Amino acid sequence: MAMASKLIPQTIVWLILPSCLLTFFYSSLLPLYTTSPQPHPSKIPLLPPPPCNLFRGKWVRDPSRKPLYDSACPFHRNAWNCIKNQRENMGRINSWKWVPEACDLNRVDPVGFLNLMRNRNIGLVGDSLNENFLVSFLCVLSVGDDGAKKWKRRGSWRGAYFPKFNVTVAYHRAVLLAKFEWQTKSTDLPIQDGVKGIYRVDVDIPADDWANIADFYDVLVFNTGHWWGYDKFPKETPLVFFKNGRAMNPPLEIQDGLKVVLENMVAHIEKAFPEKVLKFWRLQSPRHFHGGEWNENGTCLLNEPLGESQLDLWFDPWNNGVNTEARKLNLMIEEVLRGTSIRTLDLTRLSEFRADAHPSIWLGKKDAVAIWGQDCMHWCLPGVPDTWVDILTQLITYNLEEMN
Repeated sequence: MAMASKLIPQTIVWLILPSCLLTFFYSSLLPLYTTSPQPHPSKIPLLPPPPCNLFRGKWVRDPSRKPLYDSACPFHRNAWNCIKNQRENMGRINSWKWVPEACDLNRVDPVGFLNLMRNRNIGLVGDSLNENFLVSFLCVLSVGDDGAKKWKRRGSWRGAYFPKFNVTVAYHRAVLLAKFEWQTKSTDLPIQDGVKGIYRVDVDIPADDWANIADFYDVLVFNTGHWWGYDKFPKETPLVFFKNGRAMNPPLEIQDGLKVVLENMVAHIEKAFPEKVLKFWRLQSPRHFHGGEWNENGTCLLNEPLGESQLDLWFDPWNNGVNTEARKLNLMIEEVLRGTSIRTLDLTRLSEFRADAHPSIWLGKKDAVAIWGQDCMHWCLPGVPDTWVDILTQLITYNLEEMN
């Protein structure tokens, strides 16, 4: 009996020990075979995974390629309606296809994209190059909804509503992004002789046109840059920068003022707009003035895209040419955006090739060239911005599908 009582505990030990060992090994191996909890989706708009790069590639001529819309688009702006204005070589201009590195860029399907965006809204905020972008966007999407109608609310400059899908796409004109207004000379400002008045820029206050749109848009595309020069604001009518209601002291030069505005506007966007909103910042659209500035008889009467070897000659800041400001500004913008939830929409390089695709002298208005010079900054429509639309819609689609 005593012998039996000693054997029972030993037997229990030998039965329990293998169970403990199995439990230990199972718990050690379990993480290798089970899925760990997934982190919350990033608030930064996603890009297709490498090696795909939608912003790097080459233009390939496709004689069969035709634009999705023509001169009859109801959302055209006359100066950019190059078919109506009988610009030469429009067929050839629109026969070039952007082919990205290591991936395909699909041409947007207007019906499919509007259906994806059903009950959502897209806004563009900035200067006239974002308006150029918008007009292309509206003309492309109107192919998918013949009931599309003009829309101008909530401070927008122009836009369209697509009733079949309950989608609004609109542009808010805010050339400096920050609030600015004309003021006559005042004794309480350090203004030099010869100054007629100033443009007051409140670096920490967004322009009224987009100050109250945070609850309306699901996708936003911002830009600024083309107004930040002394050709727009000469010494006789300079920009004077204010913060917290007071003139900044010492006064800022225009480029220093731009950086302060960028920092404050980006901080406002990060704070005021919901995390779920897809936010993009379109980098600079390059100009193609040859032989001088827009007011110095600069011209862009070119018939072919530039070659790869020509780009740095035209645009590298080291060459100090008339078209170098885009790359300079991009460096500043990218620095300010680093670490934020705003994704850069880097359309600069692909557009640098297209010296052939501006309205140039075909502006649709008598004496326009004599008054304003050639337009080598905005783009013919249909034209290069249609490729911008293809890229933006592909990125939006990619992000929305990842979120669903």
